[in-house]
Amino acid sequence: MAHRVSEIAAALGARFEGQGDLLIRSAAEPASAAADELALAMDPRYAEGLAQGRARAAVLWDGADWRALGLSAAIFAPRPRLAMAGITQAFDPGPGLDSGIHSSALIAPTAQIGADAAIGAFCVIGDGVRIGPRARVASHVTIGKDVQIGSDALILPGVRICARVRIGDRFIAQPNVVVGGDGFSFVTPEKSRVEEARETLGKPGETVNQAWLRIHSLGAVTIGDDVEIGANSTVDRGTVRDTRIGRGTKLDNLVQVGHNVVVGEDCLLCAQSGVAGSTRIGDRVVLGGKVGVADNITVGDDVVAGGGSTILSNVPAGRVVMGYPSVRMDQHVEIYKAQRRLPKMLAQIAELQQTVKLLMDKGHDSGS
Repeated sequence: MAHRVSEIAAALGARFEGQGDLLIRSAAEPASAAADELALAMDPRYAEGLAQGRARAAVLWDGADWRALGLSAAIFAPRPRLAMAGITQAFDPGPGLDSGIHSSALIAPTAQIGADAAIGAFCVIGDGVRIGPRARVASHVTIGKDVQIGSDALILPGVRICARVRIGDRFIAQPNVVVGGDGFSFVTPEKSRVEEARETLGKPGETVNQAWLRIHSLGAVTIGDDVEIGANSTVDRGTVRDTRIGRGTKLDNLVQVGHNVVVGEDCLLCAQSGVAGSTRIGDRVVLGGKVGVADNITVGDDVVAGGGSTILSNVPAGRVVMGYPSVRMDQHVEIYKAQRRLPKMLAQIAELQQTVKLLMDKGHDSGS
């Protein structure tokens, strides 16, 4: 669907100059933009690209001379990434799922499907399932017994939602998400080597030949409104109580949330991050890529963890951490600087040792 420049600017709460009635059908990078595409050039670095492309309209940085750039219209957005959210939403064609139930879908007689919902090919929907209005469920999705999903959900191909999971409105699940698989929880009849290692800090002990016994997952998963889960991510069900994901939280691809974990509201868990069982994550927490969080700890509100960090102990609210094990960001920077100086320091120490040895040898010679 095409939109006028003036309409796009109004939707963004931004100002425009030039031909407001110019029709735009999509957005593009400046160098590849066609005449009916909106070039995204929010920084002076992209000015050269505008000359290479054929765009007549662009989103520009404040103070840009749009006429000198050869444009017919320009939108000026004070916060570029926020503008990107509105622009991409306006031109997103969506997954192309029409309302209605595909003939190959297998739906239990007791399942309730809301008005204007779309159920794709080869879906399996179990007993007692309730799916809200306007939900879009793509092909090859499995939804287990007694699952509840709110309105306006978007569930993409290959998603598996296991029994008794509760999900709020406007849920988005990217391909191959698994919600509600059993937690990874096992125990041995006698104290295991892992338990001994924790108690003794790894000192050698007697090895007992014994098997791991499964602790079953009686809980489920509860997910709030406006949650998005990225492709191939997993959220385990709780052991006795539910694992919980708070309203507005977003999980990237390849994220693992363990059993009994509580994740607060408006959090971001970036790719390949993992949260071990029974840990509590506060509100507005950001875990960068490949961040690992140990079990049975608490991460306070507004914590930010840099990519690759490993959180092994409680983190107070508002702290920014980095490193393995994670420490305050300023402390991590000092540690990193010290590490880089180590080779030079070791060489200096070796030189000092050699000097001391020569002085001692000279002293011995003088004494004799």
